[in-house]
Amino acid sequence: MLTSAAIKPSFVQLFTPKLMTVLREGYRASDLKADALAGLTVAIVALPLSMAIAIASGVTPDRGLYTSIVGGFIISAFGGSRFQIGGPAGAFIVLVAGTVQKYGVDGLLIATFLSGLILLAVGLLRLGTFIKYIPYPVTIGFTSGIAIIIFASEIKDLLGLTLHGPEPGPLVAKLETLGAALPTINPAAVAVAAVAIGIIVALRKLRPTWPAFLIATAVTAIAAWVLHLPVETLGSRFGGIPRSLPMPHLPSVNAGRIVELLPSALAFALLGGIESLLSAVVADSMTGRRHRSNAELVAQGAANIGSALFGGICATGTIARTATNVRAGARGPFAGMFHALFVLLFMLIAAPLARYIPLAALAAILAVVCWNMAEKHEFATLVRASRGDALVVLTTFLLVIFRDLPTGIVAGFALGTLLFMHRMSQSVAVRASRPVVGEDMPDAANDGAEPYTRAATTDPDIVLYRISGAFFFGSAASVSAALDRIGVHPKAYVVDFTDVPFIDSTAAATMAGFVRTARRHGAAVHLFGVDAATKANLEIHGVATPDVDYNESLEDAMRAARLERSGQAAA
Repeated sequence: MLTSAAIKPSFVQLFTPKLMTVLREGYRASDLKADALAGLTVAIVALPLSMAIAIASGVTPDRGLYTSIVGGFIISAFGGSRFQIGGPAGAFIVLVAGTVQKYGVDGLLIATFLSGLILLAVGLLRLGTFIKYIPYPVTIGFTSGIAIIIFASEIKDLLGLTLHGPEPGPLVAKLETLGAALPTINPAAVAVAAVAIGIIVALRKLRPTWPAFLIATAVTAIAAWVLHLPVETLGSRFGGIPRSLPMPHLPSVNAGRIVELLPSALAFALLGGIESLLSAVVADSMTGRRHRSNAELVAQGAANIGSALFGGICATGTIARTATNVRAGARGPFAGMFHALFVLLFMLIAAPLARYIPLAALAAILAVVCWNMAEKHEFATLVRASRGDALVVLTTFLLVIFRDLPTGIVAGFALGTLLFMHRMSQSVAVRASRPVVGEDMPDAANDGAEPYTRAATTDPDIVLYRISGAFFFGSAASVSAALDRIGVHPKAYVVDFTDVPFIDSTAAATMAGFVRTARRHGAAVHLFGVDAATKANLEIHGVATPDVDYNESLEDAMRAARLERSGQAAA
């Protein structure tokens, strides 16, 4: 028989990169070719998207490319997923833009570096599993909220508006400022954005394998250049992009700066962990493979450290690009590494051409991304599913929009946890072999459980309890009340734990209180069906011999109760 220690994975098994696994399994020339083609496909998608995300985040477009190159390469080379594609993600736009506005680009780089250290620690401490416990309504709520905020931030470039001051960050103030600037609308920018969206939508419907983002960007850039359209471009706003990677460096850091930026770093790490593991799960569902969550988080941490050193922004696993990678026929992590190298090749060779790209076209790309991010069908389903799910998703959504992302996630998670505990507490039940005071149950009302034998339920001096369901702090109060609501005090209690999957310290303390009460009334307590983990927890809290008697079966417990009662009678 295998013990839990025998099947527990070792440190090496947990943190070996999937790249090493793929190489050990045998990597052929045909696999390398497939990965190279998949990497090229993903790079074509990532090029305009990385620049668009960087601009929407309040930094220059080259920083998005640095993130795809450095962060993307590290995530694929050292991560726990075969197919993960890393780089800048739309989900980070709100957080990154807020950090840049408050602390500047240097503050962003430091926060990104710190978030990498946090993710490294989370992964090495093997806490990646817990990140998966974010409730689904919370994920849908913050994703939909982010989509609304990102789209609002792109209205200026979509319409070519001219603002007389800085664009506000809060949504309501932003919309008021944009509404006041509507008379400055640029028809040429609107036309460029409309053409870009039209190309993307048409190609996705008619030619779904074609790189719609890149084609839309190239067509609108050529049109703007040939027709001399009066629209803002990468060149006019940013002067284009450089043709090489910068030398690694990090702004000066001191203890005060770290404390100041720690909340942003924690938010980056939390969102990065959620986003990357969701992306890895999507890849698993598409391929039938399994990722290593803690190894993935370690790679995400290293990627953010590397991205910050080279001037990039937050890097994480990206669901859309990862799915594209799988559909393009990737065989392993080399595809993601090739993707990073192809983006670097673009910087080295074709950077001068990027200056002609209209900002309205990049805003159009993000508008399409927002439409896909919004999770409209899932959002509507959750609102209709139950009042609890509706409360969680709407609370998260509204707080993300009108407050901030961390508050929305924390509040949604707290609400989801409370609802889960409430539902779990309702699932626990206590049944006795004789009616409890004020609640005479019909014989058929046994919750589907097998009835006890007549001998076990007709002894007037022994009361038999069956506890079923999760016995934890959320249900401890109701169990305690049920245990105390017995009409008379018998000479012995027999408690059935067979249907109790787990017990926590609050529940163990509740049982300890029940045992003390029973002993004060001269009644013995006999337990059966208690597994090893539950028994250990109960004994720690004082539910131990000689106050209680542990038995293997109902028959053993009833026999022990009768023997003890006989001994008391003889004495």
